[in-house]
Amino acid sequence: MLDHVPHFEIALGDAGYPALLAELEQPPQRLYGIGAPESLQPGLAVVGARRATPYGRTAARILAGWAAASGYVIVSGGALGCDQAAHQAALDRGGTTVAVMGCGADVCYPRRSVALFERIAANGAIISEQPWGTEPLPWMFRLRNRIIAGLCPVLLVLEAGLPSGTFGTAEYALQAGRTVAAVPGSIFAPECRGSNRLIATGAPPVTDTSELRLLLELEGVAAQADAPAASAIVEGEDAVERALLVNPMRPDDVAREFEMDIVTVARALGVLEATGRIRRYPDGRYGPG
Repeated sequence: MLDHVPHFEIALGDAGYPALLAELEQPPQRLYGIGAPESLQPGLAVVGARRATPYGRTAARILAGWAAASGYVIVSGGALGCDQAAHQAALDRGGTTVAVMGCGADVCYPRRSVALFERIAANGAIISEQPWGTEPLPWMFRLRNRIIAGLCPVLLVLEAGLPSGTFGTAEYALQAGRTVAAVPGSIFAPECRGSNRLIATGAPPVTDTSELRLLLELEGVAAQADAPAASAIVEGEDAVERALLVNPMRPDDVAREFEMDIVTVARALGVLEATGRIRRYPDGRYGPG
């Protein structure tokens, strides 16, 4: 995979080895990477559930997107769901992102994500402690979680079940003395039990970009660009959009909720969908894109 992109190797003790990673109790002895090794600088680690909800993906789009636009490197695990949403948000905002793999850095996993990994390698780096060509095994993902936690002073959990690999990454981060923050979620959603548990046990909640900026500044992580204006998780000018970001609905449900005729609702949904602010799900509901 990505034979046309520069490959690199960095050993523990080399000048380019990430200083924060070297602080771990068991730092990787060697990093294999594709892309730009200079991308391995302190930034923001963002992780979440593989079976991400629309809420989790929207949180990734807003929070990781804002951080990337502010010049912070976004580090995640390359997995489906929240991880890929964070990488995508960073790339869409013109930022730098690093994917830490649970296989060889030159092995595309999941297989269907070739196009995304191409973009990551061109605008950051794909790294692994596993040698070139190593196929993924479950235990490798548990090991790679400590690298995600170790690379950054702040770890943001978007969604996490109990138990889960995401929650395990948070435990690695806490053991390493990193700041772990979490996005609050519904008490009824299994995907949010881990993130809510973290908040209950002392993790600072992140509900908008101003809170995320404060956390990063307190940890001394300098932005590389002027920060965009702060925004809330639920954003948008239109009441319909705000409602759909929180609770996806079908057009007739929107019409009843807002006491609007179905033609007006259809027109509003069409505009929101065309501008990418919402999308239509297979079951006919509209919600976060």
